[in-house]
Amino acid sequence: MLRNLTGHAVSVLLLAAIFALPPIWIAWRDVKISVRLMLAMEAVSVTAVVAVMVLVLLRHGFHGDPNQFHLRGVTASGFRQGLVLAIYSFVGFEAATALGSEAQNPLKAIPRAVILTAVLGGVFFTICGYAEVLGFGMSGKDLGTSDVPMHVLAGVGGLPVLGLLIDLGALVSLFAGTLAGITAAARVLLQMSHNGLAHGSLRSTHTRNETPTGATIVTGLAAFLAVAILAAKGTSGLDVYGWLGMMAVYGFVVSYGLVCFALPGYLRDHHGVVNTATRTLPWIACAAILFALVANFYPAPEGVYGKLPYIFLTYLAGVVLISVFRSRFKTPVPEGS
Repeated sequence: MLRNLTGHAVSVLLLAAIFALPPIWIAWRDVKISVRLMLAMEAVSVTAVVAVMVLVLLRHGFHGDPNQFHLRGVTASGFRQGLVLAIYSFVGFEAATALGSEAQNPLKAIPRAVILTAVLGGVFFTICGYAEVLGFGMSGKDLGTSDVPMHVLAGVGGLPVLGLLIDLGALVSLFAGTLAGITAAARVLLQMSHNGLAHGSLRSTHTRNETPTGATIVTGLAAFLAVAILAAKGTSGLDVYGWLGMMAVYGFVVSYGLVCFALPGYLRDHHGVVNTATRTLPWIACAAILFALVANFYPAPEGVYGKLPYIFLTYLAGVVLISVFRSRFKTPVPEGS
């Protein structure tokens, strides 16, 4: 609708403004408001999706779909591409760690939140994935080429109106996701500033709200400007989402991989923890992440997606060079700043 009224590029810009500027204000105003809004918005979206999945399962009846369990039609190339998309959907499960001391009893609440997010999120994605493939099999349509999969599933479930509700839920979820990203990234940028990895002005916090003012503004503007620049060049909203999303996945994959690589040594040197789990699980996770990253280079995807891995590597190399250069001329951060 916005596209018909305003033209292609402006509609994307308007959506970027709508879904970026209010979250900046909310994240700056109060982290409690931010968290409560995120939970409420995601609850609405998840409820709509669950309703459709339940209807699809009920319509199919109480018998399984053996084709999915036999992995019929699965290829190595398809698995590699699907693995990247799966990581794309699952990243951010550790976002609760960014709130740090702002949480009540953080040493218990944050680990519990991270573990439950990973477990419950994994179960939710698995059930939804099963129901989605099942529903498209019943509809006779191709899941890989559908632009509106939830509309198709709502029709299979017998309540097409839920497709529209899920579209609205997706918009709500997009707003919540933007708010979550800005809230978490601002805290990370604040910590980086304290460690001398970012400009010292980003260490400032609001006297009343106790939120990282500078870091929140910088994070929010970075998210908005990337979309605005691509939209101004005439890039479609789907391509903006796909391109920036894949770049984000590369960042997450590299970060997760480095954490897995460093974890055994950190636990050994700082906590004296050495056991079978610490010697094996981090390396298994690191190998899986490395496989997902390599899968994006060979075989290389077509078009712009084939260039994105090399753009990210160039960006990463630039960051490493800047970090090495800064470390040689680093000014010590005053204690208590």
